[in-house]
Amino acid sequence: MGDPQYPLFSKDGDITIGALFPVHSIETLPSFEFTKKPQLLSCSSVYLRDFRLAQIMIFAIEEINRSGNLLPNVSIGYRIYDTCGSRLSTMSAILGLMNGQEFVPGHRCNGQAPLHAIIGESESSATVILSRTTGPFKIPVISHSATCECLSNRKDYPSFFRTMASDFYQSTALVYIVKHLGWSWVGAVNSDNDFGNYGMAIFLKIAQAEGICVEYSVKFFRTETEKLQKVVDTIKKSTAKVIVAFASFPEMGLLADQLSIQNITGLQIIGVRSWITVKSLITPNSFRVLGGSLGFAVRQIDVKGFADYVIKEFWKTAVPCSQSKGNNSQYTLDCNRYEDLFSLKNYNEDVPEQRYVSYVYKAVYAVAHSLHSLLKCKEQEGCENGLTIQPHQLVEALKKVNFTIRTGDNVWFDSTGGAVAQYEVVNWQQDSDGSIQFKSVGYYDALLPPDQRFVLNTEKIIWAEGQKPRSVCSESCPPGTRKAAQNSRPVCCYDCIPCAEGEISNETDSNNCKQCPGEYWSNAEKNKCVLKAVEFLSFTEVMGIVLVFFSLLGVGLTAMVAILFYSKKDTPLVKANNSELSFLLLFSLSLCFLCSLTFIGQPTEWSCMLRHTAFGIIFVLCISCVLGKTLVVLMAFKATLPGSNVMKWFGPSQQRLSVLAFTLVQILICVLWLTMSPPFPHKNMKYYKEKIILECSLGSITGFWAVLGYIGILAVLCFILAFLARTLPDNFNEAKFITFSMLIFCAVWITFIPAYVSSPGKFTVAVEIFAILASSFSLLLCIFAPKCYVILFKPEQNTKQNMMGKKQTSPAEK
Repeated sequence: MGDPQYPLFSKDGDITIGALFPVHSIETLPSFEFTKKPQLLSCSSVYLRDFRLAQIMIFAIEEINRSGNLLPNVSIGYRIYDTCGSRLSTMSAILGLMNGQEFVPGHRCNGQAPLHAIIGESESSATVILSRTTGPFKIPVISHSATCECLSNRKDYPSFFRTMASDFYQSTALVYIVKHLGWSWVGAVNSDNDFGNYGMAIFLKIAQAEGICVEYSVKFFRTETEKLQKVVDTIKKSTAKVIVAFASFPEMGLLADQLSIQNITGLQIIGVRSWITVKSLITPNSFRVLGGSLGFAVRQIDVKGFADYVIKEFWKTAVPCSQSKGNNSQYTLDCNRYEDLFSLKNYNEDVPEQRYVSYVYKAVYAVAHSLHSLLKCKEQEGCENGLTIQPHQLVEALKKVNFTIRTGDNVWFDSTGGAVAQYEVVNWQQDSDGSIQFKSVGYYDALLPPDQRFVLNTEKIIWAEGQKPRSVCSESCPPGTRKAAQNSRPVCCYDCIPCAEGEISNETDSNNCKQCPGEYWSNAEKNKCVLKAVEFLSFTEVMGIVLVFFSLLGVGLTAMVAILFYSKKDTPLVKANNSELSFLLLFSLSLCFLCSLTFIGQPTEWSCMLRHTAFGIIFVLCISCVLGKTLVVLMAFKATLPGSNVMKWFGPSQQRLSVLAFTLVQILICVLWLTMSPPFPHKNMKYYKEKIILECSLGSITGFWAVLGYIGILAVLCFILAFLARTLPDNFNEAKFITFSMLIFCAVWITFIPAYVSSPGKFTVAVEIFAILASSFSLLLCIFAPKCYVILFKPEQNTKQNMMGKKQTSPAEK
């Protein structure tokens, strides 16, 4: 069995390379009681992986020593110590290496430093101890598997190198795989050591930046049973279906055992290179937990000739006692130390699966190439004799090394002393014969461009539960909704809130809803902006049809009255009511009815200018005619007074001039309005958010109210004059009908103002049309309906005597 106080394998040479590998595990923990001498470490249980690493190192050294090209006349020796996976034994081995002899309590250091470089250690925490101890002596340390990002600090570890990439890349790759597979809710477990703590810290930081939430992050060390139990309890209570396990293989083995014991299965484990391809983890119970695991493994590189070497040459060169039959006590001691390794003498089935041997192979060759350059070796002439190589010189040479090994891999170190990250994605799968295989399903290569670095073939993956798990805290929010964070919970836990009116989200899991542009509005699903509905009073809708009907009805009635009056133009009633003004009034009323049609339909630049100006001018023409009729009625009776000649000022010519003058004033107002700031079509998006109101903006408000105000002044003046003439003889007097019509007219337009201001959208136009029609009908019916009634149904009253207020004598009275 191994003993950390002595080198496990050693050989003298011109140059000596040391190495530390945990070939065995610790059987008995040391005692630290102060009442007795501390116990020595006792090692057992061979770690086959690290035993192969010791073999590949010796294989590489023997290969170099046989080479005529590399270090042609210089032999390399080695001293390989077994650390038994213990930090305490690691310190003991380090002191033995640096002192040049076995470091046993009670011995004194001899002051020599025969080592030029050290290969190792396998674990990051042990490598930190190694590098800090050898750092002051500037002895280069080249590790094959210590990947802790902490070792990239050149200030603290200036002489540290590694043939494997830092865990920064592995942590980044873990985020790649989790995000690529659509998982946003994961659990995290790591070893409580430098490797696990630093690696998990990097993963958590990058995962947070990428929107991945970690439900829990727990850790334990292989000797902490209570912490392990708490970790298992946390996993059992969690809802995450995916676990990222950044653990060393001893911790992973313990965790898998406990999960199996408590029957916690069906979880998708995402692993790292430290355990994902460790065959010793595979047991029937562990596969219940780890079956279907995905993880990153170092690339598998076949070193030609190594499989044959581990069976034949290794046992001849590194373990000569296996060939000795003598009774020499030294041979007996050596054979006792190697006794537990003899069972592996003819076993090499695991060699193809060994993924770390090539990294030790590269480390040995890196040292050899550096020495080759320092010793100024030439292929035919050999190396210069008498040159003394100091460790710090080798450190500088390692920084510049750049060569290609016979497997085709290029070896060089970056500014942190590390190598380029190249991982293989493996999947734990069970073959038809029941054997467990690590199947390659993708890769991560940091040498490639960012968008090509990660490739994963999901079709080849066998999942833990038979199908790809869904691991999210909350289901995805569909388009039309946004995510709203839940109080006191991670950002991946959210509620899906529908977007507000006028807002959309057109992608899944949108954090915010976007406001639609001005002329657009959200559709019913809130996932697309569509053009807002355009609203205006059209000819095809019910309201428009009704208003058109009444407009045309008014025109028709006006035309019928005009025809009736024209046919009876010679009758006393028509003559007595100023037929010329009556016909002009009927013409203006028909225009009033037709004017309302300009308010219906989609507003255009011309229709907006026409509707308001035509309305203003036509109504003034209409009111001017009524005002003229009122003045004629009033003055006609004033002219009956003795000596009055007032009628000469209100003859037909004067009536025409007065109507023209009143109308010209309105025309002038409209021209000024159109010149200064005319009405124009406008899209009103303020009143309704979900639709656009097409309306005519008034342009100049002053112009609009000037037009209405002028109509109002004439209407009020007409009403006053008609009111004054209401007491004239009944038979001839139409002033009372004008009074009533103007009263309705004024009432309609006074009511129109608040209704117009408060009515929304097309109803504003409808109110205006209603006011036009109502006032027009009031004038038509109040002024002309009584006369039409007499003409049609009381023809006997349509006489000159009746118009003069004289009663006709019946034949019976004669």
